[in-house]
Amino acid sequence: MRPIVARDLMTPDVLSVSEDMRLSELAAFLVDHQVSGVAVRDEAGNYVGVVSATDVIAATADGDKHLDWGHGRPGFYMRGWEDRLSYEELSKMRIDEDTLRVRAVMTPKLFRVTTDAEAPEIDGTMLRGHLHRLLVIDDVRIVGIISTSDLLGLLVEGRQDSPRGGRGPEAASAGRE
Repeated sequence: MRPIVARDLMTPDVLSVSEDMRLSELAAFLVDHQVSGVAVRDEAGNYVGVVSATDVIAATADGDKHLDWGHGRPGFYMRGWEDRLSYEELSKMRIDEDTLRVRAVMTPKLFRVTTDAEAPEIDGTMLRGHLHRLLVIDDVRIVGIISTSDLLGLLVEGRQDSPRGGRGPEAASAGRE
């Protein structure tokens, strides 16, 4: 049996938004597509970063401080939101529809792996970088995206009742959602 590689795990249709999109539009886009994050493109159509629901929450919770989320603090990724925000604080969140754009809150770096990267390399990259998604490249072209949900699919590999019906090499050609 051959190793499971990025090509087997990735979703080939990479959703993306414009860096000029308003955060309110981004929030609606994420809900409509039932995803937690997407790639970001500039005016020329080049990929320039990624943005997630967490970025939207951080921006609306912190107001003008949205550019310093504390990612560098020890333990940032170890605590849940309940340690930081009360229900009252959450209910007061509002998105400034006129001024706040995706470019202001996105991660302006592309984290990527090649189509032949093996599963242990992918999860190691995601764990070390505290990443929830990686773009997949074939030479220099982006051909897919892998999320933490895709990796979790490995835990239920072979179960026909899993959302993707198992995503091992043999399931890769069976079709997607």
